[in-house]
Amino acid sequence: MSELFSPYRLRGLELRNRVVVAPMCQYSAVDGVPDDWHLVHLGSFARGGAALVLTEATAVTPEGRISPGDTGLWNDAQQAAWARIVDFVHAQGALAGIQLAHAGRKASSRVPFDGRGAVPDAEGGWEPVAPSAVTFGRLRDPREMTAAEVAALPGQFVAAARRAVAAGFDVLEIHAAHGYLLHQFLSPLANHRTDAYGGPFDHRARLTLEVVRAVRAALPEVPLLVRLSATDWAEGGWDIDDTVRLSALLKEAGADLVDTSSGGTTERPSIPVAPGYQVPFARRIRAEAGIATGAVGLITEPADAERVVADGDADLVLLGRELLRDPHWPLRAAHALGVPATDPGAPWPKQYARAARA
Repeated sequence: MSELFSPYRLRGLELRNRVVVAPMCQYSAVDGVPDDWHLVHLGSFARGGAALVLTEATAVTPEGRISPGDTGLWNDAQQAAWARIVDFVHAQGALAGIQLAHAGRKASSRVPFDGRGAVPDAEGGWEPVAPSAVTFGRLRDPREMTAAEVAALPGQFVAAARRAVAAGFDVLEIHAAHGYLLHQFLSPLANHRTDAYGGPFDHRARLTLEVVRAVRAALPEVPLLVRLSATDWAEGGWDIDDTVRLSALLKEAGADLVDTSSGGTTERPSIPVAPGYQVPFARRIRAEAGIATGAVGLITEPADAERVVADGDADLVLLGRELLRDPHWPLRAAHALGVPATDPGAPWPKQYARAARA
């Protein structure tokens, strides 16, 4: 029996296996609206056997986009476009999840494959906002958010979350990692505020907890994940001890699972990258905070993914670049782990059944 291809309960939902598509920005939307690229991109993972397909970071406000090419969910056109994609994901037997985000000081960036740096106003850029007026790299100088703007943010996440559910999404994920706005509030490297949202841990964690509580109160039955960077990989920054502490508070606030990544607050951190290098963070959060976790980061081999779940390091395994290389990785992994093609945890599309018999 494979633990990786066993079902998993997430509130009232059942995932057919433990393989989840990590959020991966495509920078290919127009005015925040996903198109055929997103349909094929996300749909291929559902067809390929993943249990839960998470979208890219989807902005809750126009100024919350990382780049002009980011998807959003603040209007009817975006909601309708997402509904079409969700319908296809569901038709393949997978669940659909959306990552809701605000880029903060990393907003108004150029689409990566069109260059680097900031987008000026003349080219459709905008002024970023942040907890403090601390610039990230070569991006635009951000404006410190007012108290009223901070207070409005939970409501903006709730509005996008309501639209997501109306579009058919099964799972919500709050993005509080990778140096984007909520992570900026968490990290003392980016948050120099002196009000109730800056300074000691409880103040810096306040906004993330307020967002999670607001979304949970508005949508009490919907599974809610939170992506965290377990460490900034930088002296004086957010670290794994902070993450364990916050994860326990997130569980109390109504979060169901911590999607465990790292980094993003500094430009060139020194990271000991190796296969499964972030798995120990997921293991420690799961054990000490008592909340379910997802492990992500250079997990590429079926046997390694199997061990993550079988050893109790994490409840789910999220794959990113490996799925870009092979959208059918779950089906291939099931075969490698001896899971029969008839197993409901690794269903082959009937149109591809001849490959399953090969």
